[in-house]
Amino acid sequence: MRGYNLWRPIFLILIALLTNGLVTNLCVLFGMTQEAAGNIGFVAMMLAALIVYTRFTKNRRK
Repeated sequence: MRGYNLWRPIFLILIALLTNGLVTNLCVLFGMTQEAAGNIGFVAMMLAALIVYTRFTKNRRK
């Protein structure tokens, strides 16, 4: 278990959930329906999680 960083998965989940909430609230604020805003928030959450994961793994390879 040496070399395992406990904070990386926590930050990954936290960033994904905050992105989902922020994008969903902004879309609703600009007049979108709740379902469409939730779908766009989910897509933004997945993109943010992929970007953060690739940055974490790229920094670990060096």
